[in-house]
Amino acid sequence: MIMDGVTHDVGSVGCLKRIKSAISVARAVMEYTKHTLLVGEDATQFAIQMGFKEENLTTPHSRKMHADWLANNCQPNFWQNVFPNNTASCGPYKPLPPTWFNERAQRTPNQHVSDKSHDTIGMVAIDQSGNVACGTSTNGANNKIKGRVGDSPIAGAGAYVDNDVGGAAATGDGDVMMRFLPSFQAVQNMQAGMTPKQAAEDAIRRVLRFYPTFSGGIVAVNKNGQHGGAAHGWASFFSYSVIVNNTLSVIKVPNLS
Repeated sequence: MIMDGVTHDVGSVGCLKRIKSAISVARAVMEYTKHTLLVGEDATQFAIQMGFKEENLTTPHSRKMHADWLANNCQPNFWQNVFPNNTASCGPYKPLPPTWFNERAQRTPNQHVSDKSHDTIGMVAIDQSGNVACGTSTNGANNKIKGRVGDSPIAGAGAYVDNDVGGAAATGDGDVMMRFLPSFQAVQNMQAGMTPKQAAEDAIRRVLRFYPTFSGGIVAVNKNGQHGGAAHGWASFFSYSVIVNNTLSVIKVPNLS
């Protein structure tokens, strides 16, 4: 996903297959169509039409990871309320009758989502003219169900910018975080007068109210270049990088209590 803070134009792709430069395809959606989001095989065909190379992205490492997962009875996975037991088999699964579980009690985050189980990159950039843009790219959660699209390609969830305010980007349990549009919330918080750190912390706490054990982090930056972050559920700490005039700084953010 890519977003222009000046125009609020957005280009995004989800469930893209066999195309390496996903964010470049997202930019092509923004620049060459009037749409915002393309997904799946049709997004791949769009990319090929735009001149992107189709190739096999499987690596020996990813092939071994998948083989190990299958050998471990497909554990962990993202299924729930199904039979056979999703914690002990690879399926195929069928839904349990609704009377077998309490639908309103299923507010549980993905316990196996961590900083080691996905590879999201989120960026917010301010150019020399003070214009703001953001972008995200990810391979998605390990062992996700086919067809799953997370928060990264969703404007307001994976990232969001407003040229008059600043921008924010998020990572973590995308299935939970996208329900709260935390990047949009952080930008709205800065517009209301919060510092970037306060804005990020408030956005995380809004998720914690409903999912107190979720894992996620947000970085926010205002139009003046001031930045801050907030996180919850990381093994040690959440960190983000800042580059100003080719100088790199790594900021460590402790988990919110």
